[in-house]
Amino acid sequence: MNTRRCEQCGEHLRARHSHRARFCSTRCRMASHRAAKANPVPAELRTRDRWVRYSAAKVPLTTAGKAASSTDPRTWATYDEASSSSVGVGLGFVLNGDGVVCIDLDHAFAPDGSLKPWAEDIVSAAGATYTEVSASGEGLHVFGYADVRQGRRIRREGGYAVEVYGTGRFIAMTNRPFRGAPSTLADINDLVRRLTA
Repeated sequence: MNTRRCEQCGEHLRARHSHRARFCSTRCRMASHRAAKANPVPAELRTRDRWVRYSAAKVPLTTAGKAASSTDPRTWATYDEASSSSVGVGLGFVLNGDGVVCIDLDHAFAPDGSLKPWAEDIVSAAGATYTEVSASGEGLHVFGYADVRQGRRIRREGGYAVEVYGTGRFIAMTNRPFRGAPSTLADINDLVRRLTA
């Protein structure tokens, strides 16, 4: 089964698309290009010196290509330094307990490209906050402000799992906003409390 998705809208890429295709249409390609030019990553994240690079195996790396740590600030860089580096395959943001959190939704998309009901519920409850498609194209990262002392993996009825992190982790960033998500972070304490109750 084809699991490749359009990087802009999340729709499945059909067999007629090249194996290197990243978008389902010219419209999505142009929308992605415009969004990339505008740099959708919120300033609340860009201005924190907690950026790393990461390998294809999602191992954090310094901008010099050495092992980085999600708990050692000496291995982190500014957003501009990390963006300018060609080490690894992408940018990662480190969560360090200052109130910026990430809710990681794996396998959030149904086969038809729509969000699964449980994921739709979480995205709706998060409200207007920066949400991006994950590197796999199958999940979402919902960023916001909340009090999260320790990361949690939450399993619910129906078999889905949600991860909530606030410290000691890095998130592989894609700069691919989901559904035109704003480039700002909102207070998502109520949602985090509901998920972790």
